[in-house]
Amino acid sequence: MKVGFIGFGEVASTLSQGLMENGADVYTCILDRGTRTKEMAKKTKVKLYNSYRMLAERSDILISSVVPSNAIDVAEMVGKYSKGIYVDMNNVSPKTVRKTLGMIENGKTVDAAIIGSVLKNGINVKVIASGAFAGAFAELEDYGMNITVVGDENGQASGIKLLRSAYTKGVSALLFESIYHAFKMGIDKEVLNYISETEGQDFTDSSVSRIISAAFHAERRSEEMREVVEMLSEKQNPIMSKATAEFFRNLSKNIKRHENRPDNYIEVFNLLSED
Repeated sequence: MKVGFIGFGEVASTLSQGLMENGADVYTCILDRGTRTKEMAKKTKVKLYNSYRMLAERSDILISSVVPSNAIDVAEMVGKYSKGIYVDMNNVSPKTVRKTLGMIENGKTVDAAIIGSVLKNGINVKVIASGAFAGAFAELEDYGMNITVVGDENGQASGIKLLRSAYTKGVSALLFESIYHAFKMGIDKEVLNYISETEGQDFTDSSVSRIISAAFHAERRSEEMREVVEMLSEKQNPIMSKATAEFFRNLSKNIKRHENRPDNYIEVFNLLSED
């Protein structure tokens, strides 16, 4: 099985490692990519093609894992060259997914979404998929992936993902805002402890992880929340999701840029308070 990845960030590199360990041949293309992406590809020891056309033509399953704003451009770039199954695994709305997958000329497409943390779960992270070829994509379970088919129409998996994100990202934004204010007052540990009495004993640990992730992935989450707002706006005025999108947009602008994931939330807050 030849699996190709367009985009080689945290998701692609983690899945690639697991797929290779389970016997799959994994490829990507790092043409015109940044230093961090090239270093990640080298570290993972993934095989490289010299062009995206070659990657698209020679992959049995081609997975797009890029920032939401690039999803359409990527599909347009390889649409006429993709010979196997093209999987959109980006945090975009059902509307965007349908537009993206409509550019794949052979029609072998899958709408897929990651549910949970790739960093924590690795190759076993839950992936949901929909579309006529979702079952064929699910054959990657033979190579270690954890895939659940949730429907036969493109847009169903991405819809579930974004509705879940509307909740989880909203909670993360509120948590970050509350605990940052507590930190500035010198009572952050006390606030976390008292909320834990209501939310459960694992609340503090999960909160620390949420705060770090919110900062480290602020720009990506801002883009994802724009997709959420676009989707929800079709049926309502998504007041809360608009506020969450604004929060992550401001956070991405105001926090000091960092290449490595912070070790604790104090480090995150110090990066923010320096600006």
